[in-house]
Amino acid sequence: MLEIGIFCVILLAAGYWATMFVMGRRDDVIHGKFVHSEDAGAFTQAAMPAPPPFPKRPVKAAQPTSVAPANDPAAQPVSSEALQSLLTAIQQDLKSVA
Repeated sequence: MLEIGIFCVILLAAGYWATMFVMGRRDDVIHGKFVHSEDAGAFTQAAMPAPPPFPKRPVKAAQPTSVAPANDPAAQPVSSEALQSLLTAIQQDLKSVA
């Protein structure tokens, strides 16, 4: 178990070294220098432009709650015959599936 841990650390270091070498950071790989004082002035952050103004939220008038009309077929009660025929159809479908 200890050998596996040591092997993983060595493998991680080799991967890091290869990545830095491929990226062109050969000085960092060879000498381990990650901060260069002569390059400090070369990296200046560009100024961000001002964000555009955020649009104002539109004002909506309060809408009254909708009331279902009396002649709506969905609002009328269902008859017993319609329920019985629906139950019969469902039972026939279940029998045909089984």
